[in-house]
Amino acid sequence: MPLPSPGVSRLTELGYADIELPATPLPRMVDPGDALLLKADTFNLSWLEVGKPVSLRNLLASAGRQGQSPAEAARRLTAFGCPVPADHPLPDTPDTRDIVLIRTGPGGNGEWLEWGAEASIGHVRNVAWTLRCNPHPVATRLTALGIRLPYTPEPGDERILRDPGEPVLAIAQETGRRPAEIVSRLAELGHPRPSTVPDTLEADDLRILSEELDGRSPWLERNTVMGVQLRHILRAALATGRSPADVAARLTALGYRLPDEVDYPEVCGTLRR
Repeated sequence: MPLPSPGVSRLTELGYADIELPATPLPRMVDPGDALLLKADTFNLSWLEVGKPVSLRNLLASAGRQGQSPAEAARRLTAFGCPVPADHPLPDTPDTRDIVLIRTGPGGNGEWLEWGAEASIGHVRNVAWTLRCNPHPVATRLTALGIRLPYTPEPGDERILRDPGEPVLAIAQETGRRPAEIVSRLAELGHPRPSTVPDTLEADDLRILSEELDGRSPWLERNTVMGVQLRHILRAALATGRSPADVAARLTALGYRLPDEVDYPEVCGTLRR
């Protein structure tokens, strides 16, 4: 590997007097990839300036090009006189998706979050949709990069955000958390759920809320225009041994809209509009 000092001496011999050098000594060893690390993330061929703080965008782009972690790239850039202004430890694990996490504008050259900026709840959700992943790891990685959020990510968030269509009662049964607590946390995370979710789980609730009436995904979708199909109410009544009126009442309690102007009988038979 070539040494920086002989390289500087050779340039001087060749007549290059105006050489930009950092105030601190250069690294003893140079890696072939250092040139790409020092390239600015722009459409034109440009380079990071010595002594000028590195933007978060340039750091993550450089780390991604080299397969390095943000912390490793920051140490290397700082050694070359390009200071990284992070005021907290950066992640030691590489992730090529980091650059996607901080992009806020889709058009042109894009817009980017900078050091210490705050990302909105909508930004977290949009990135998760783009990457087709759970919003929780997006939130935790953003905070690790120094981006502020309107909420503090919690370990339980990943579970409750796993399936947007999953009934709150199914999450409550698996996690042991109260439905009201889950609804409140979902609202904090920008995922509002109906406020009418009961605080107790009845034996047949998950069967009634599942499309195949087996208590598992796929779950019954919330149709706020037409309401739950009559077919599902009748099938749920036959599967559970409950009356259509009872199933309809429970669906209402669970926050689902029902078809208008329907008289639900106490026993399976005919329905009158």
